[in-house]
Amino acid sequence: MHAPIPSTSRLTLAGDGTVEGYASLFGEIDQARDMVMPGAFTQTLQSRGLRRIPMLFQHDPAEPVGIWLDLHEDFRGLWARGRLIPEVARGRELFALVEQGAIDGLSIGYRTVRGRIDPKTRVRRLYQVDLWEVSIVTFPLLAGARVRAVKGVPRPSRRHQAINQVMEARR
Repeated sequence: MHAPIPSTSRLTLAGDGTVEGYASLFGEIDQARDMVMPGAFTQTLQSRGLRRIPMLFQHDPAEPVGIWLDLHEDFRGLWARGRLIPEVARGRELFALVEQGAIDGLSIGYRTVRGRIDPKTRVRRLYQVDLWEVSIVTFPLLAGARVRAVKGVPRPSRRHQAINQVMEARR
């Protein structure tokens, strides 16, 4: 049995664009009938490192929206803490959506390295995965994989706004 997730307010606001929550939970069956087991991310987190696991929007490799500052396994699952990048238009948009509660899902993109399907339940237990990315999504396959907190994102400086206007005018 898992420890309950603390009942705090759905979102908290501060000042740096940080989002955090569980991207995967151990021992829970997702809508694809997969169950991630403890230790499944250990190898890939050690070999790949944070900078090679992008923060995407809706699993789209053309939509990086931030960087992960911390990805680690704990007793519940894969904890993710990252920062949306305010200079990226989609990052600003995504912050507004998360802040208002329109989007709060987290989801992992991976390749199965070692798994086993239980013949009775047809549940695939994932013992080792190659984690490719962690996305903020509208509909996570795992209901409990949610953003637990978001802290305010700084607005782009006037200089950045001016540069963005010039770039938009050139398009």
